[in-house]
Amino acid sequence: MKEYEDPDFVDEQEEEEEDEQSGLYEHFSFGVDKGQGMLRIDKWLTNRMEKVSRNRIQSAADAGNILVNGKSVKSNYKVKPLDTISIVLPYPRRELEIIPENIPLNILYEDDDVIIINKKAGMVVHPGHGNYNGTLVNALTYHLKDLPLFQSGDMRAGLVHRIDKNTSGILVIAKNEFAHAYIAKQFFDHTTKRVYTALVWGNLPEDEGTIVGHVGRSTRDRLKMTVFPEGDQGKHAVTHYKVLERLGYVNLIECRLETGRTHQIRVHMEYLKHPLFNDERYGGDQILKGTTFTKYKQFVKNCFDICPRHALHARSLGFVHPTTKKEMYFESELPSDMALLLDRWRTYIASRELELEED
Repeated sequence: MKEYEDPDFVDEQEEEEEDEQSGLYEHFSFGVDKGQGMLRIDKWLTNRMEKVSRNRIQSAADAGNILVNGKSVKSNYKVKPLDTISIVLPYPRRELEIIPENIPLNILYEDDDVIIINKKAGMVVHPGHGNYNGTLVNALTYHLKDLPLFQSGDMRAGLVHRIDKNTSGILVIAKNEFAHAYIAKQFFDHTTKRVYTALVWGNLPEDEGTIVGHVGRSTRDRLKMTVFPEGDQGKHAVTHYKVLERLGYVNLIECRLETGRTHQIRVHMEYLKHPLFNDERYGGDQILKGTTFTKYKQFVKNCFDICPRHALHARSLGFVHPTTKKEMYFESELPSDMALLLDRWRTYIASRELELEED
């Protein structure tokens, strides 16, 4: 058996915050022996995959996540000699007591299969080192306590992707095993549509562009990711960006993710020397552009107080619904801290331009 772990996933037990974009799944690949007799694939896989139930494998098959020689098969497929089998599964459960907590959630949509959450900045997605309560999973375990998926104490119950603790915006949560497997495969295949809004330092030279650069953990600071332009380390990462508004010393941009690496937008924009506004980890918490006047410095410091986190919002998410097979698309407005931050910059730039005209 050869196992491939999702390159987007990083174990956060030693981290301070959640990954930007991480699929919560794993990929297994098998080669069938020459002498193998014909046997149902769900039974064959159950015999070979430790601690993976037959029901979980059947759910993966129903979701189209089991491929034989590159083609999707159902759980009653009979394994043949020399078949090449691959299967994508949500990550297995981890042993950790999850305390249900009655935490208010901003629910944008909900049906029998999925729930769409607009996460506020400051909320950790799931329990981990230093964050064992107050997380999104604690809240979901309470709100969805009647569902089997949320009764097992799974620290990743229903999760198919994550965003950072201090990133606000949209998350899709699966409410059953089938939906979990079906949507996880879309994140694995990078077929979901994800758009972020960010405020970055500096004036980008082009109105739009694409950043291509392998992203991996920094060898100097394991809490940071970095770009390896030669591609000798890290994983392939692509971010498309477009300038929405130029505000003198900062730009409002949108970023469309083609891949979903840890901290991808944050590290890609730092690589362009345009880090996110107030991004402490990637250098955006300093006054990087503008004048040396005391008035300007105080203005920027006030802006840091208004938005005391990196200015990044997961604005929209599109995916194919597991049951209806129709594409669903959700958007959320900018949270109040980022909206107020933009208003302050607009006012500042407008007043500055007026002063120049009067001079």
